[in-house]
Amino acid sequence: MSRIGGKNTKPELIVRSLLHKMGYRFRLHRKDLPGRPDITLPRHKKVIFVNGCFWHGHKNCSRAKRPETNKKFWRDKLDKNIARDKVNASKLQELGWSVLVVWSCEIKDTGLLTQKLKIFLEEKQPTEA
Repeated sequence: MSRIGGKNTKPELIVRSLLHKMGYRFRLHRKDLPGRPDITLPRHKKVIFVNGCFWHGHKNCSRAKRPETNKKFWRDKLDKNIARDKVNASKLQELGWSVLVVWSCEIKDTGLLTQKLKIFLEEKQPTEA
């Protein structure tokens, strides 16, 4: 598992390419934000996580099927990932960031993915009182 890369994955590169074509500029893997978001758009106060369906437990996705062997190990490991993702998203929202999760299975349909990104990036930030 130590060989599994968490940065610059193929799905992440596809999302970055789409964002760039849409005219957005962004920062990568900011260490000062909870969860080190894959893509940060500081001007828009938005972050994007590009998650693997298996590692982050995408609900109702065939790619997220858990292994039949060593069930306790995998349940503990994957449940910790899911819990950590929720905590990081909450912390980011408390800091005023909008969070989008793009799942690796969504990368296939770039037209639909572009639409999802466009909707997310064009929605207005809630104003703070």
